[in-house]
Amino acid sequence: MHGRDALFPNLDQLTDAENALTERLNQARRDYASRNATSAELTPDWLEALKSKRFEQSEDLEPLMDWVIDALDTGSVQMTHPGYLGLFNPAPTFAAECADRIASMFNPQICVYSHAPAAVEIEQHVIDEVARRAGLPKGSGGHFTSGGAEANSTAVLCALQAKCPEYSDKGLYEFGGQPTIYVSKESHLAWLKMAHSAGIGRNAVRLIATDGQGQMDVDCLATAIDEDLKSGCVPVLIVATAGTTNAGMIDPLKPCAALAQKHDMWFHVDAAWGGAMIASTAKRSVLDGIEKADSITIDAHKWFATTMGAGMFLTSRPDIPAQVFRISASYMPESEAAKDFYVNSNQWSRRFVGLRLFLSLGAAGWDGYADHVERSIRLTNRFTDNLKKAGWSQANRSLMGVSCMVPPEGHDAVQRYVDAVHADGRFWISKALFEGKPVLRACVTNGRTNEATIDQLTEFLTSA
Repeated sequence: MHGRDALFPNLDQLTDAENALTERLNQARRDYASRNATSAELTPDWLEALKSKRFEQSEDLEPLMDWVIDALDTGSVQMTHPGYLGLFNPAPTFAAECADRIASMFNPQICVYSHAPAAVEIEQHVIDEVARRAGLPKGSGGHFTSGGAEANSTAVLCALQAKCPEYSDKGLYEFGGQPTIYVSKESHLAWLKMAHSAGIGRNAVRLIATDGQGQMDVDCLATAIDEDLKSGCVPVLIVATAGTTNAGMIDPLKPCAALAQKHDMWFHVDAAWGGAMIASTAKRSVLDGIEKADSITIDAHKWFATTMGAGMFLTSRPDIPAQVFRISASYMPESEAAKDFYVNSNQWSRRFVGLRLFLSLGAAGWDGYADHVERSIRLTNRFTDNLKKAGWSQANRSLMGVSCMVPPEGHDAVQRYVDAVHADGRFWISKALFEGKPVLRACVTNGRTNEATIDQLTEFLTSA
């Protein structure tokens, strides 16, 4: 097939190509444990081959797809590898993969209800059920996002709007002082970018000291707010992190909520990773206080293990994002404004990403996800215990299955161990900073990782 026929093949041609792709992907699945977990350096020959593709001549699709799959086999860190104990990127659920194929075929545009009512209702139902599971009050809402960064950015805009209703029309001049937001120094520092984007400036972000264990120090938070009030600033937002990236720590949710209420501030919980613990009845108590949030970020593409990227913004005050993102466009059809995502969220045209979590939750249920979360914690704790028996020390005390370990030689030896693991190729771990010191960081993100994988990695580390 060439030219336009390659873009829109007939049904027989399409079926043959799709079957060939399915078999090729299945082969990649069969081989995932035998290839390296680490990414190989791109060769000059491969880069030259890529540059040669100027698209002046058409190519057969099937060998072109094979070329891409071969490249991804070696030219990326393998999140689907059972030896990947890295960042919060998961091996995706099969249900989420199926969802992507379904959404791709129908390709609904779900920014407006009248164009895709079934898709919108499915997404909104998932949001409602996740909000309910998180303990938010009846009438809460939200929407899917491109990821945690968009969801957290939405929280900043909502905080500004809630504090100053004139902000959406007249801007920052209506505040009468510098708006300020408060996050832990161990939080995801994308908050600095968000403050820049919102127009309040990076200096508006107060990085609050931690308690020595990676959790926000509430006394330091209270002091920072009081000092800003005395200097004429306008505190608008407290962000508590439920599952820090470096160490899986949880800021004190209830005290943060109380301070936000005392000062009429928006309280947001960034639970992009840790939010999946709402699935576990046994572990849910570590998130006590999350139900007091004005808004919550949870990424479906992290511990809920859907494909990238599918964030969620949940809020107990859905009237506020409706004020932030309101718009009127003559070319858009009139329909149910409360369900039109283009007037309630930052994105306009966007993919039907919520189907990934709908099918995954439908296939596994909350109990299935509870098993997934609890198993991840057990395996990470096994990793920690194995190394402690070999003389390593544990830097953090995460309740969320993130292990930060220090080798017997001390913090300065961490990079050497990480380099050795990557050179071996069977596993992938990372170096992180916890309370300012290097640690070896590991976190089970793959539902196919097992005890044997953990034991092999710890054996390698203790003999490296």
